[in-house]
Amino acid sequence: MPRSRRKGRPPYDDILTPAEWRIVHAVKHGLTNGEIAERRGISRDAVKFHIANALAKLGLQNRRALRRWHQAPKGSALGQLEGKMNAPLKLGSIGQISRSVKSIEQSIAWYGEVLGLPHLYTFGAIAFFDCGGLRLFLSQVEGSPPADSILYFRVDDIQQTHDQLKTKGVDFINAPHMIHRHADGTEEWMAFFKDLEERPLAIMSQAKSKVT
Repeated sequence: MPRSRRKGRPPYDDILTPAEWRIVHAVKHGLTNGEIAERRGISRDAVKFHIANALAKLGLQNRRALRRWHQAPKGSALGQLEGKMNAPLKLGSIGQISRSVKSIEQSIAWYGEVLGLPHLYTFGAIAFFDCGGLRLFLSQVEGSPPADSILYFRVDDIQQTHDQLKTKGVDFINAPHMIHRHADGTEEWMAFFKDLEERPLAIMSQAKSKVT
């Protein structure tokens, strides 16, 4: 008799599925279930389902533990760098500054048309501009925007820098996580930590796959 085929999706060759990786990175970036659902175009129940699956697979207890867990997806550009860099700790130039705004549409017009900053790209309620090599990140918020800006330091290897800073007692808010993959395969990775006054700072890096 012919063997019966197993129903459902075939097993994925990684610790998490692609959908679970996307949700996990969003959780590590600090997004709520509602925000993730809106950005991904799925239901909140679907978000909860993916988070529960990820916690079970990783053996983690809760969302807080998930935000501090780190591993690069199999086959990702960042994963290809693991174990290949062993340089002394060194933060690079500031690569990005974030500012909160009341209206992203009005701000895009003001920063682009009035100030003449080159517009890089927009995703929903966030937009990016180039300031002579330093990236300006604008995000729309409810109410009055906070006064503080976040400084994002460029680093060559975000995994190694994260581990080295942790050994120095730096309090990380979340582990390195991918926030975007560009059309050319370049990955944007970030991790946030606290300064002495409990304000957020960040390290950021880009990784591009060598596989063509």
